[in-house]
Amino acid sequence: MKKMLLYAVSAAFLIISCKEGPKNASSPKMEVSEAKNLLELLADKHGFENWKQVERIGFTFNVDRDTSHNERSWVWDLGNDRVTRIAGGDTVSYLRSEVDSALSRVDAGFINDKYWLLAPYQWVWDQQSFTHEFQEDVVAPISGDPAFKLTITYGQEGGYTPGDAYDFYLDRDSVLREWAYRKGNQPEPSLISTWESYEDFRGLSIATMHQNAEGNLRLYFTGIRVE
Repeated sequence: MKKMLLYAVSAAFLIISCKEGPKNASSPKMEVSEAKNLLELLADKHGFENWKQVERIGFTFNVDRDTSHNERSWVWDLGNDRVTRIAGGDTVSYLRSEVDSALSRVDAGFINDKYWLLAPYQWVWDQQSFTHEFQEDVVAPISGDPAFKLTITYGQEGGYTPGDAYDFYLDRDSVLREWAYRKGNQPEPSLISTWESYEDFRGLSIATMHQNAEGNLRLYFTGIRVE
């Protein structure tokens, strides 16, 4: 039976704290402050509180599938919301406020790659666009480790892929370790991968590697720059 996470009041702290239990405890537990909602607190566990200091972020999104390799690089200037893509020897630069039909495919690629890079931050940025629920006592699909699961389901309007759903599996420290993407909120996942090889970039905690269970698909980031 699904058990929703309990919201406990902690006046002194604005952090998520996994309750310490016996070593064979089956599931992570959390204490939550009233000062921030749970999605914001989970994002903070991945460094979101430091995002306000970021002026520019650049990264290269790499995909290795079997023997093939593809990559594209991005620079995002937050001050004017300008995005630059470098791929296949071509450079495209645009303001996100001026995206039209000619730029929509490029911008959709940016949204996709940024989601892989910063999904825990999207829990805050997109929270008016999706419904969400938490479930305890679940098993992460790849590792088999105990986890608690955050499921978010986007609305049927807006965005490039409306109606999609994501299952995020977090460990005892409230860190994202695996996810399942379900296109159109279908029951069976379209893709399941790890979130691993976290690195710190000026306070942003970013998973630089994602792999499927079979080991024939790797999505990873190189050249991450945070200014």
